Order: sequence, then C-alpha cells, then structure tokens
Amino acid sequence: MFAVVVTIRVHQADWEAFLPLMKANAKASLADETRCHHFDVCQDAERPHEVFLYELYADRAAFKAHLEAPHYLSFNDTTAPMISEKIVHTYTQVN
Repeated sequence: MFAVVVTIRVHQADWEAFLPLMKANAKASLADETRCHHFDVCQDAERPHEVFLYELYADRAAFKAHLEAPHYLSFNDTTAPMISEKIVHTYTQVN
C-alpha cells in the first residue's frame, strides 16, 4: 500500500466553493481509479478552512496515475487559486 496524507488550507472567501469540489474529487477518485482504495476528506472544527486528506493507493504508480487523471487535473486547475497552503506527505507500507 501507498499512503498519501495532505493538509490543505483554503482562503476563507473560497471555502464554500472549495469543499464541494474537494468531495467530488474524492468521490471520482474512488469511482474511476481502481487502484485508489481509500480517500477520506476530514475536517477539524477548530481549523474551519482546512481539510486533511487520507488516501490509500495500491502503489506509487497508482498515485502518479491519480495525479494525471482528468478529474484530478480539472479539480487542481479550478482550486489552485483557492488554496493558501498544501502539504503532501507520502508513505510506503512497512512489511
């Protein structure tokens, strides 16, 4: 398994537009990418304009395919100006 955790901070003025797009991207990832096994969009009430993503892929190549998927490219192009900070960490399962 290949795990991806992402913290995204969104400009306050863009939050209402951003969240439905984020949820749609997660849903499309699970529906359209057979090697995407899990995609959670999480939020903490104490940080209202931030999301934490937890994604599981079969391997690094599956994550790379995700980054090239049409739904992700569209999401990324649309939301890039809405995002003030994005931190991505990846992890490979220890056997």
